Amino acid sequence: MAEAAGNTGAHGLDVQTGLSHIHASHHGRPASWVAVAIIVVGFVVGGSALVAGPAWWLFWTGAAIVVIGGIFAASIRIFEDWY
Repeated sequence: MAEAAGNTGAHGLDVQTGLSHIHASHHGRPASWVAVAIIVVGFVVGGSALVAGPAWWLFWTGAAIVVIGGIFAASIRIFEDWY
C-alpha cells in the first residue's frame, strides 16, 4: 500500500499532511554550540572530581567553567536562537 501512495515517510504522515520527508536542521548559531560545549565540559570536570575523590579544588574549577560558559551564553544571547 505504501508503494501505491508514494513516499510516506517514517510514519506514513507525509501522504496525509503533504509535507516532505526532509527534516529541519538543528537550531542555533555556532557560538551557541560553543557556549553549550563549555558548560558541558564544566559539568564533566565537576562530576569527575566528585567521583574521583572528592577533589574539591577540581569540583570548584568545574563549577567556575560552568559559570564562565553561562556568562558567555548570556553575552551572545543564546535564548534568541530559537526560530
